[in-house]
Amino acid sequence: MIDNGIEMERSGTLRSYKEAVDWINGLIPFGIRPGLDRIELLLERLHNPQRRLKFIHIAGTNGKGSTCAYLTSVLLKCGYDVGTFTSPYITKFTNRFQYNGQDIEEETLLNLANTLKPHVEEIAATELGSPTMFEVSTALAILFYATVTYPDFVVWETGLGGRMDVTNIVTPIVSVITNVGHDHMDRLGNTLEAVANEKAGIIKAGVPVVSAVDQPEVIEVVKQTAKEKKSTLYLLGEQFNIKELSSKEDEQVFRFEGMFRAIDPLTITLNGAHQRTNAAVAVMTLEVLRQYYALILEDDALTEGLRAAAWPGRLEIVSQSPRILIDGAHNPEGAAALVETLRSTYQYDQLHVMMAMVENKNHRDVLKHILPIVDTLIVTEPDFRNKLDAELLADLVREEKSEEHSFELIVEKDWREGLRKLQQMTGETDLGVVTGTLYLIGDVRSRILYNSDSEKGW
Repeated sequence: MIDNGIEMERSGTLRSYKEAVDWINGLIPFGIRPGLDRIELLLERLHNPQRRLKFIHIAGTNGKGSTCAYLTSVLLKCGYDVGTFTSPYITKFTNRFQYNGQDIEEETLLNLANTLKPHVEEIAATELGSPTMFEVSTALAILFYATVTYPDFVVWETGLGGRMDVTNIVTPIVSVITNVGHDHMDRLGNTLEAVANEKAGIIKAGVPVVSAVDQPEVIEVVKQTAKEKKSTLYLLGEQFNIKELSSKEDEQVFRFEGMFRAIDPLTITLNGAHQRTNAAVAVMTLEVLRQYYALILEDDALTEGLRAAAWPGRLEIVSQSPRILIDGAHNPEGAAALVETLRSTYQYDQLHVMMAMVENKNHRDVLKHILPIVDTLIVTEPDFRNKLDAELLADLVREEKSEEHSFELIVEKDWREGLRKLQQMTGETDLGVVTGTLYLIGDVRSRILYNSDSEKGW
């Protein structure tokens, strides 16, 4: 073997965890290419290991990660072994691949990457072209669960959309669609119906589906798809409901009312009314598994699992002095949920917000939610290839700002300096918030929590 960088990259064995992650991330330039041809071929070459696993497949515009967290936490409390595949990650690449709440070991990831590498390179030489970063990550997850850990269930989050998303290579035992909103419309379609069609693409023939979609046109799409697939649909507001019993910071109590039974009180520590909805979707999903797949779901395990569920980067207080909250809201629905929760749950005198965004987002509709409630707005940039320039974001803020919006606007391209300013201006009775994109949230979280194991990139 010729010992030079190019030759090693093409055909050599990956020698370290860092080399493995660099190789996978090196596939990012191949972009996001919808379609299942490459992942189908890759898994066929590996003898279709996905067929040995029981998947709970979760799609939706917002709330996927939180719903995954509720499901994983409860299933673990029930005594099951659980694989959890999510994206993007907040701190480290290994966060994507969890087994019983723990990240994949670096050595295991290295071994699986070396198993995949020759297959990926051979497919790259065909007319299909190279598998993408997300396709390789998805295949690695399947190998991890099917050949190393053997979980009872795999909680399986979609990457983008549903119908043509790489994760749709699996046939689950239940499908979940949390909601449908205005995000990734450049890729999924320019109407809610078009986006809903993509999300509903995870519904498989005869496989039950649980959903909390609430717009009439979206409900119609999901109902029609379920009918065509002969899949039983469990829809929030029809087959199950939630009733708020009490709510305060870090504790929400609610009653779940389903087709099979009612359960109360149930408590969650994640904040925001949208988290009660996510929890209810998880409970209905578990009820379907209990009813039709003999899932052993004790009331104590359900109660303890919901209460213990946590999801980093979503309405998370990462500092008490000054009080700093981070939230990964990156689309209009996420921003609306953040604002509603700030108004209903948190107490503060002044609200100081730092935000950054990426290019292909609905910037104006996000700002329409955020601007009316801020006293100070710091616009900055994430360390990400598709970042929106801070000056351009500031221009949008100025255009959207009305005469009633009296706040100070600060433009600071360096998010580290922006964070220092945010911390400096947030007084004892104030609240500082960092939001706009997970690419910023991940870095800020790591910096505040002094996490030396942080990695960069999705």
